[in-house]
Amino acid sequence: MIRRALTGAVTLGISALTLRLVTQRGARRLLAAPRVGPDEAALGPALDALGGEVVRIRSRDGLRLTARWLPAESDGTDWRRDPHEAILLLHGYTGSVAPDLVEYGPFLRRTAGVLGLDFRGHGGSEAAATTFGLHEVEDVAGALAWLGSRGVTSVALVGTSMGGTTAIAAVAVLGDESLATADDGLDTPSGPVGELRPRIAAVVADSVASSVVVPVASRLPGPAPSFVARRLFDAATRTLGADPRATDPAKVVGLVDPVPLLLIHGDADTTVPIADGRLLAAAAGPSSEHWDVAGAGHGGAHAAEPEAYERRVTAFLRDAFAGLRTVAPIIGAPGPATVPVDPAPPVED
Repeated sequence: MIRRALTGAVTLGISALTLRLVTQRGARRLLAAPRVGPDEAALGPALDALGGEVVRIRSRDGLRLTARWLPAESDGTDWRRDPHEAILLLHGYTGSVAPDLVEYGPFLRRTAGVLGLDFRGHGGSEAAATTFGLHEVEDVAGALAWLGSRGVTSVALVGTSMGGTTAIAAVAVLGDESLATADDGLDTPSGPVGELRPRIAAVVADSVASSVVVPVASRLPGPAPSFVARRLFDAATRTLGADPRATDPAKVVGLVDPVPLLLIHGDADTTVPIADGRLLAAAAGPSSEHWDVAGAGHGGAHAAEPEAYERRVTAFLRDAFAGLRTVAPIIGAPGPATVPVDPAPPVED
């Protein structure tokens, strides 16, 4: 999809001025991710089978976002589901969260209720530039506030590609709520975190690059793709007034610790090569794990090894939730929780 978005943006042997003009045009396309994926029209029956509720929430900076809430379901084991816990599912560049809900929702909801979020400019959410995690952190903050207001006190973030990038950035920028304020070392958040915000229990990040430049460069034709990709992000920075590379995973992944982090990567990934995934894993803290999945392409680990994937991710998430159940309630946590099965009222214009 990024290749399509950048079609016509790369020309060899051009002058510096022409390169600037071309990269500006390419950057505008890069920031305008397709709202709906090519295969989403056929997902209606699968979404209906999942059930749940479509809800409307606001990002921390005020954008109207669409999400779908899937209540937890039993899997017949002795796992004790807790209505104070939830999973926030975050999608990649292009399209809505619907494909990820269909693929991952059925097994994730056997651990906790799942909120699948459409990022800004994607799916049914309000139009805005796609910033590869930089501003999408505000969407995560809004989703956490929505969950917190409904009694959820612990949330695991699960994301693929850009969704995983955003999950890592969200912990670094927002903090995990075990501290009074967000972690030091990054810009102050643009709004208050809020007393009802849940604690982040764990992060599962699948197919995440060390830098947002990597997946863009991998889709560019011709020589020097990394150079051209960096110029595209230079132009995007001028358009946005902020640099999407500021929250590159390799720069902030160390701040996720001590939150448990599971990094998943396919060894056949041509968008984010396995060597880059290992580079990110090396920068992560001691609370992290890295799992290489043989034969899996970009975002394809679950499809390549469905049983192993579901078993490992489920065990990881349950261990993280169980670990927080033994910790004293955090200051400012809400009282008795209610399962948020009813949709939030539509936000007003």
